[in-house]
Amino acid sequence: MLPKPRADLKPNTAEFERLPQVKPTGFREYDARWLFPEEINLMGLNAVGMGMAKVFDSRGVAKRIVVGHDYRWYSGSVKQALINGLIAGGFEVHDIGLALSPMAYFAQFELEVEGVAMVTASHNDNGWCGIKMGLSRPLTFGPDEMSQLKKIVIDGDYEATNGGKYIYVPDMADRYLGALSNRPKLKNPIKVVVACGNGTAGAFAPQVLEAVGCKVIPLNTDLDHSFPNHNPNPEDLAMLHAMAAKVNETGADVGLAFDGDGDRCGVVDNEGEEIFADKVGVMLARDISARFENAKFVVDVKSTGLFLTDPVLIKNGATTHYWKTGHSYIKRYSFENKALVGFEKSGHFFFNPPLGYGYDDGIIAALAVCDMLDRNPDKTMADLKNALPKTWQSPTMSPKCADEEKYGVVDKIIAHYQKCFDDGEKIAGQSIRELITVNGVRIVLEDGTWGLVRASSNKPELVIVVESPTSEENRNAIFKDIEEQLAKHPQIGAFNQKL
Repeated sequence: MLPKPRADLKPNTAEFERLPQVKPTGFREYDARWLFPEEINLMGLNAVGMGMAKVFDSRGVAKRIVVGHDYRWYSGSVKQALINGLIAGGFEVHDIGLALSPMAYFAQFELEVEGVAMVTASHNDNGWCGIKMGLSRPLTFGPDEMSQLKKIVIDGDYEATNGGKYIYVPDMADRYLGALSNRPKLKNPIKVVVACGNGTAGAFAPQVLEAVGCKVIPLNTDLDHSFPNHNPNPEDLAMLHAMAAKVNETGADVGLAFDGDGDRCGVVDNEGEEIFADKVGVMLARDISARFENAKFVVDVKSTGLFLTDPVLIKNGATTHYWKTGHSYIKRYSFENKALVGFEKSGHFFFNPPLGYGYDDGIIAALAVCDMLDRNPDKTMADLKNALPKTWQSPTMSPKCADEEKYGVVDKIIAHYQKCFDDGEKIAGQSIRELITVNGVRIVLEDGTWGLVRASSNKPELVIVVESPTSEENRNAIFKDIEEQLAKHPQIGAFNQKL
């Protein structure tokens, strides 16, 4: 029987080679992320696979599962170790090989398989590994499933059983590409810079966009797991700046950037200006709500307030609900509330029927942007962006904070602003209109200026976003107030970027 995992083993020791290691903090709110091999070893991944079998058994779900891996030098090994644990736990494993996360979700539908375990660290730096898991199409694990899995694995409460089976699926990439390409071609040719940061999307996104009629200008689409240029992260300014330069150099109509596992898409307009994903969401919501009566959308708490105040969305009869940040949260909330689309500021977009299956796919989001341009042949991407009401918005800022500390720090920040609200104290010169605490705290001031503080769900960081619909000064004022509060907590480290 596989021993109970430990968290204190060190690589290059005898114990590390004969015992499973799993650091408990790797089990996040809705997926798993560990530094490999410092925080999890291959035997630890065996334990995770066996633990997943117990989760499925306890919920009465058939143990059939799709497994794929992204393009990092160690992801294949991580996947094989996970597969060993899954088979030991009695799973019928359908291995689709090198894949994007949305390709694994697609395979669940294509193969009529209940579960998914996609081995990917998404946009995290090299050295990280992770697993995105689910047991019901198109949903992925939330806190309940992750907490259950964590307890089973850390307690060693799993067991080997018979009935496991391995099936290799050699053609899932072709089936996925064919499904995305099997649609009407664009009426108007669109010149697109396709940036993949040398990540897995380079093997898929250019082909689909070419097939629907785009003229593709590739940027770092060759696969290189050392990521020699920058991380494949559409929120990373290095990736966006490189794409903007290519757009300006080539006169492209739009730039589309994909993250490491292809479930997110970032956008640069024809003038080389970045458009934050939540603003792209508003643009798409305008386009979609003009075609679907009484369209319902879901967005995360990091997203712009325009979803509620935009006059075009109001005129179109669209309604929008704010919910917790995180691809699993928005996916589930959108699905359960029958929203047409869920938008997350990080670039995860969830197109539900009739627009999609309900999971996040960066290529589907890219196609939606191209379709929007195709329906507006007399307007550029910059024109569509500039038609939105003006707001002053920050990028997503992420000061370091240890996983063991971050939730406690956020609780103290929430308590501070709750006291200010209760006492009628002004923040940044204004009264607090509302506190939204479904996920950290979003402080909304009387003129609509707002600031968000929350704990990152998948990295040892906090997440800070601010926006004002009235002025840059008001945006900066609420950021200054939040920054002063954060400075009172020595557990918080340096920002990755500031205003």
